[in-house]
Amino acid sequence: MGVGRLMDSDPKAFLKRLPTAPGVYRMLDASGTVLYVGKAKNLKRRVSSYFGRSLSTRIQLMVSQIADIEVTVTRTEGEALLLESNLIKSLLPRFNVLLRDDKSYPYILLTVQDDFPRLTFYRGPRKGAGRFFGPYPSSWAVRETLQLMQKLFPVRQCEDGFFRNRSRPCLQYQIKRCSGPCVGLVTPEEYAQDVARTIKFLDGRTSEVLEELAGAMDAAAERLEFERAAVLRDQIATLNRIRERQYVNGEGGDLDIVACAQEAGLNCVQVFFIRGGRNLGNKAFFPLAPEGTEAAGLLAGFLAQFYAEKAIPSELILSVEPEDAGLLEDAFSERAGRRVHFRTNVRGERARWLEMALGNALVALKSRLGSQAGYARRLEALMDALDLDELPERMECFDISHTQGERTVASCVVFNGEGPLKSDYRRFNIEGIVPGDDYAAMHQALTRRYTRVRQGEYPLPDVVFIDGGRGQLHAAEAAIAEVGVSNLRLVGVSKGPDRRPGTEQLWLLGQDLPVILPGDSPAMHLIEQIRDEAHRFAITGHRQRRAQARKTSVLEEIPGVGPKRRQQLLKYFGGLRGLTRAGVEEIAGVDGISRQLAQQIYDAFHHDSAGS
Repeated sequence: MGVGRLMDSDPKAFLKRLPTAPGVYRMLDASGTVLYVGKAKNLKRRVSSYFGRSLSTRIQLMVSQIADIEVTVTRTEGEALLLESNLIKSLLPRFNVLLRDDKSYPYILLTVQDDFPRLTFYRGPRKGAGRFFGPYPSSWAVRETLQLMQKLFPVRQCEDGFFRNRSRPCLQYQIKRCSGPCVGLVTPEEYAQDVARTIKFLDGRTSEVLEELAGAMDAAAERLEFERAAVLRDQIATLNRIRERQYVNGEGGDLDIVACAQEAGLNCVQVFFIRGGRNLGNKAFFPLAPEGTEAAGLLAGFLAQFYAEKAIPSELILSVEPEDAGLLEDAFSERAGRRVHFRTNVRGERARWLEMALGNALVALKSRLGSQAGYARRLEALMDALDLDELPERMECFDISHTQGERTVASCVVFNGEGPLKSDYRRFNIEGIVPGDDYAAMHQALTRRYTRVRQGEYPLPDVVFIDGGRGQLHAAEAAIAEVGVSNLRLVGVSKGPDRRPGTEQLWLLGQDLPVILPGDSPAMHLIEQIRDEAHRFAITGHRQRRAQARKTSVLEEIPGVGPKRRQQLLKYFGGLRGLTRAGVEEIAGVDGISRQLAQQIYDAFHHDSAGS
């Protein structure tokens, strides 16, 4: 659930809205890309720590890019740990990846093809024999699980060479971390039983394992094998503690949990996606509905639209029964090709899931209400600061990005009365100007944009922000005048004398001196957010254009590599990255590529990278 945008609100008020419960938080940049996923025992305390004074360089870099923070509230820190792992696997956030040992996620491998299978850490492609479990978010998580497995089920973890050459049991046997299959201290049947329980545990079938252990403990006690019964009792206790942490994993199965909350005319629908018993994550939606719409009607409308083009699981757990539930069930079943069930009266694990989803819907709703109120206040402050007759309903901002004049890109971002309107964002590849002439680039971008505005493709904005000072402002004024658009409020936004955030100057047409708003001005916070978003959008476009041009030019400049061979090479290696990593012999393995040409291709890429 989103708790509000950090860059357009007072950080203290933002942090104050965070719950103190355990959960998972996701740091997002201005484009909505997840930068980092973390877990916390106390979300407010943990997230607040990122805005203290003593931060590493890496954390400072991440914090400087945060525009929004989303949180998912869980019952325990253990649940947060598991959810964090699932989100990292699916989202691959930039700042989480940097903490991993490698670019690929680690797994646990069980060599089921062996007479006495080995349980081991594994990283790499999942090919060949064996059972793979994971992926895990880090090598630490794998090793922690392996240590846990040694205590629960003493399946060997030693190397095959070590295993084959033993004549007496090793230390692992002495400390009860291995059953000693290397020297025949356990029968193949007993070992296979431990392997089977290991598989069930790693598959999430903990209840089955507990039932087996409980039965074995009772049988051992009846045979007066009290030492064996005590071992089994300890295993059961350990597994019960683990199961408490795996609350969100449950018993398996695919289903969605959908919970809705309503307050002050705002609606929130929270959807949790459970696949194979694992919580893959959740998302909050804020559908618009006519005033007075009841929860049952809201949920019916949401479900019909949300699953119109999405795969439908066999079971939907709902906070309330939607209107026309039978009709919706039948329609979903027909579309899915199997029976789809709606359930509202649930018990046990499913009731806890629903409780968690409803709790997150309520927290997201309250946070959205607080965030909307803050955004409305900033719009009002902006109206006063710019002396507008009414609240601005549409604002656009332009920025220019290039590297020493190369591959210039202009951006246009749009904000409305609720925030960023990303569907109306546009980029312009600037051509035919003197490299590095920002005034000409701005003139071209606005001419192209407002020609389309005048043709009716886009509505006329109330305010247009230009990233730059008086020079860029006059270039914008000239471009808009040439197009024939009038009644636009143009505002230049330039850095202050020391270029520190919060010291920006506003340039208005007809005024010789800039307007300087206080650093804590809500209007200035909104302007900074809009300007920073335009800057980000321009830089992203420029980097993409520059990278594409450089990648393409390397192949195009190699004699003997025409369009057909370029296509053949890229297809063979799955893209330019694969080609740049290939050796001469691999390149020569492509049909029509001689070894001499392969050497030229290899040299072109590696000479280029060495010199850049």
